[in-house]
Amino acid sequence: MHPAGPTIEIGPAPSTWAGLIAILQTSRKHPARVDALPPVCYLRQNVQLDATDIKAYGQVCGYTPLQGVPLLYPQMLTFPLAMAYFASDHCPWPALGTVHLANRVQQHAPLHLSDTLRVEMRPGLLQTHEKGQVFTLEFQIFTGPTLVWEATQTLLRLGVKTPSGAPYQSALHGEQALSVQTSFKADGGIGRRYGRVSGDLNPIHLSALSAKLFGFRRAIAHGMWTQARALAAMLPRQPLAKAQVMVEFKTPLYLPGRATLWSTHAASGPLQHNALFEVRNAQGDKPHLRASLSYQPD
Repeated sequence: MHPAGPTIEIGPAPSTWAGLIAILQTSRKHPARVDALPPVCYLRQNVQLDATDIKAYGQVCGYTPLQGVPLLYPQMLTFPLAMAYFASDHCPWPALGTVHLANRVQQHAPLHLSDTLRVEMRPGLLQTHEKGQVFTLEFQIFTGPTLVWEATQTLLRLGVKTPSGAPYQSALHGEQALSVQTSFKADGGIGRRYGRVSGDLNPIHLSALSAKLFGFRRAIAHGMWTQARALAAMLPRQPLAKAQVMVEFKTPLYLPGRATLWSTHAASGPLQHNALFEVRNAQGDKPHLRASLSYQPD
């Protein structure tokens, strides 16, 4: 049960450039200690699963139309809510300088093109971290009264000197042997293309020049794109009835670059319905992300 708080309804998603301006404007906030995040619910109503948008997302992330609505696609529908939250007084920190540590997604029922959805977002718990303040954003998506999809986004606000909450701990401790399954290329423009379909135009993903302004030697891939690209290769060529994926982001994937996909199932055998996997660098000795996956085909 979420604590009571105001409900703020958000209209149509802003243009990508309006979204970028909103992100930059949050920079006026300064990292500071808080003991709890004020309760609030951000809401989008009557949101349709649009075939054109899903096709564009699938093409950028490596999905085929046979796979139906990609498992992570509904998170694109939550992005306007997160940006509205960062831009508001309810959020004490700016969007820039906030690092995506982990993500958990659970699909409870099949999703279909033209489904009409209600999308909700609430701030969650605080946790301490040696580099700052960890906090979560909780997302829920409904068709009518039925919860069909939910996610927890775990974020690190750098620069908070005296963070609140219990210590942040990794949830993935698998020691199982992984074998390389495939590799994929992350070209120099993937950050811009994914940014256009997701709305996430953070400058660290767009070009080497804009990334250098924020301390990166080159642009880096969106963590959610890297995760989606791996799932496109791992999931069956049919829609999903149910699924759960938990991921922890480890090191940046610099653009352009090549990544390798490692998992617990043998390359020559069938996909497991439960698997651990990692996306590593081309040499296979450094993880970009680590994750667990379970699913049930439709």
